[in-house]
Amino acid sequence: MNLMNPTSKSSTSLLAALLVGMAAISVSPILVRYSGAPVSVQGLYRMLFTFLLMLPFGWRQLPAIQKLTLRDWALLISAGFFLALHFLLWMASLSYTSVASSTIMLTLEPVFVAALAFFLLRDRLGKAAWIGMAVSIGGAVLVSSGDFGLSREALFGDALSLLGTAAVAVNIILTKQLLRRMPPYVYSLIVFGFTAMFFALYNVSLGIPMTGYASREWMIFLLLAIIPTVFGHMIFNWLLQYLRPTTVSMSVLAEPVGASLLAMALFGEALNAFQLAGGGAMIAGFIVYLRSENKVKPKENPQQQPSVSPAESA
Repeated sequence: MNLMNPTSKSSTSLLAALLVGMAAISVSPILVRYSGAPVSVQGLYRMLFTFLLMLPFGWRQLPAIQKLTLRDWALLISAGFFLALHFLLWMASLSYTSVASSTIMLTLEPVFVAALAFFLLRDRLGKAAWIGMAVSIGGAVLVSSGDFGLSREALFGDALSLLGTAAVAVNIILTKQLLRRMPPYVYSLIVFGFTAMFFALYNVSLGIPMTGYASREWMIFLLLAIIPTVFGHMIFNWLLQYLRPTTVSMSVLAEPVGASLLAMALFGEALNAFQLAGGGAMIAGFIVYLRSENKVKPKENPQQQPSVSPAESA
């Protein structure tokens, strides 16, 4: 199945879902910047509201939930922990560095995922895929170079974003393994619930207030749940049934491009020539990578009930 030249309904659906998810996650850093609440509070309500939106449909998944083993629950808790860690580190990075530089560090995610997929899942990439990835990483260096020499604070923000990227790479590998044994809706519902729980424990342990925020903040929390989570992360979870984890992780390349353009329009964050060239390189590398994925073999999940797409689940 060729994602660059879809000739069947299934390949067209996969490409369409990938593009929707890419557009949705581009909004995330903008919403984070607009909020004045602590990042851990943003993360808590982002996950909690997503969980509550999904919960009314969860009763249909009770048979699948009852089949989960202790090992499944342990992996689900781990996936929730690493997702919470990713959000906490990455969202915190936006307080120290620019939207462009913070999100650009996320483009290193495919490298982490490819390495973990090779060692844990024996998933090997072709030469063209590595070339496309290398071109994209080169673009990431150009964009993040905008912070080099500016301040230690900006570089600290880049470091937080990089650590957050490593955390989400672990989450993606866990997701790929878990989706072999359960429907994506069950996975998303439970993991988002655990992620919210970890954020709540973090806030309580540090005495961070979780109430008393203005109505504007609650609207931002809700938008974070609906746009980048339901139409972003949930769609990516669904796609992991059919695509390589590295292919899904390559979709993060859209985030720095889209977010940087939005930041330029909304926050006046200008892009220099290096960052513009880097953005072009990332797009070119992404296209090369997708062209290398000539065959994507759909895998049916034997435990999955009639499919409920992430968009329909909202």
